[in-house]
Amino acid sequence: MNIDVDSILTAVKKSYAPLSSQCEKEFIANTKFGSYKKGEIVIKEGQFSKKAYLIIEGCARAYYLKDGKDISEWFTFENQFMAPIVSFFSNNPSPHYVEFIEDSTVLEFSKDDVDKLADKYHDFERFISKVVTETMLGLCERLHTIQFAKADERFNHLITIYPDIVQRIPLTHIASYLGITLETLSRIRNPKRRI
Repeated sequence: MNIDVDSILTAVKKSYAPLSSQCEKEFIANTKFGSYKKGEIVIKEGQFSKKAYLIIEGCARAYYLKDGKDISEWFTFENQFMAPIVSFFSNNPSPHYVEFIEDSTVLEFSKDDVDKLADKYHDFERFISKVVTETMLGLCERLHTIQFAKADERFNHLITIYPDIVQRIPLTHIASYLGITLETLSRIRNPKRRI
């Protein structure tokens, strides 16, 4: 596997917060590379997991099942982190499933390693705080748009953040994430088809 770890960390630090060289070395020493196939589920509802993933290539989603319906909660792409948040940060089982949407390469690490590095390095503590804050803000923003924005505004906002999302994520997952039907999403994407 030919992966440039330095360029990965440079991109991630740019998105979140700087790390000292010693902290970087220890972080890498406590991670391992993993590969997952498209459609592979790494955590299911009701399971416990203290694993997190930094996505190097590919994408993933967290979703839950409600009355037999599959509802996407969030997506992650290159240089972003994916974890079963509830289980990772508490002793409660995950209400979510975590699934890789594309063949993906990741760096895997554990909550124990995060805690040890955060105790040892203030810059890593700031880094993880920024990751968690960005994740929470993203979830709050999604909730706000579902409550207050029109369907087309939700979609336009999403493609502003992730311009290639419709090429990478199935439309059924995007529709459930936006809180709309697949038919509504199709009408938004193809307004000229309206009768």
